Amino acid sequence: MSIEVTGLTVRYGEVTALDGVDLSIQSGCVCGLIGMNGAGKSTLFKAIMGVVAPDTGDVRIAGLSPAQARRAGVVGHVPQAEDVDWTFPVSVRDVVTMGRYRRTGWTRRPRRADRAVVDEALERVGLADLADRQIGRLSGGQRKRAFVARGLAQEARVLLLDEPFAGVDQSSQETMRLVLRELAADGGTVFVATHDLELLPRLADEAVLLMRRVIVHDDPAVVVRPEHLAEAW
Repeated sequence: MSIEVTGLTVRYGEVTALDGVDLSIQSGCVCGLIGMNGAGKSTLFKAIMGVVAPDTGDVRIAGLSPAQARRAGVVGHVPQAEDVDWTFPVSVRDVVTMGRYRRTGWTRRPRRADRAVVDEALERVGLADLADRQIGRLSGGQRKRAFVARGLAQEARVLLLDEPFAGVDQSSQETMRLVLRELAADGGTVFVATHDLELLPRLADEAVLLMRRVIVHDDPAVVVRPEHLAEAW
């Protein structure tokens, strides 16, 4: 399952968020995405998901358009900030089960197989013992892990994560890093935006430095060279 972006340009009125982005990420890979605030990272994720339409260019996920990939359950997204009422009486398990909605049909009633997938996702992110806790009672790192578990429950082979490590504790960071490495080892494609340059070499097989266009796409150690970072910051 690969991500192919060709000549992608996205504008918001007079502002150019992405300018002729060309990018290819193959299956079995964790690719890190770095760049300063306003570089276009979130817009790139939205374009890959089909949430924003490009002015020019094309996006293909395993050969499918973003809309086709979403309908087929090929691609999943863990956004930077969840629009959540943390006081709402919903459990961690409920949140993760939302990742199964595409498969449960109009009844939204999970079957035994769905419950098994949810249990496995909770176990992988280390939240099995907190499954019945109200979501707002989790720590910041645990909340991030819960939404990563929701992404796992989708069983998407291509997973986009926007700043999953921001504001999390060391334990949550390491748990998520290992889970993403496991996804890639199983043949999945993981594209993850992060500001943590120290984590990047342990997290990613390759990295992209973005500043409205791709400045460099290479091994993480090459991407973070000062001469490259100077072009983006």
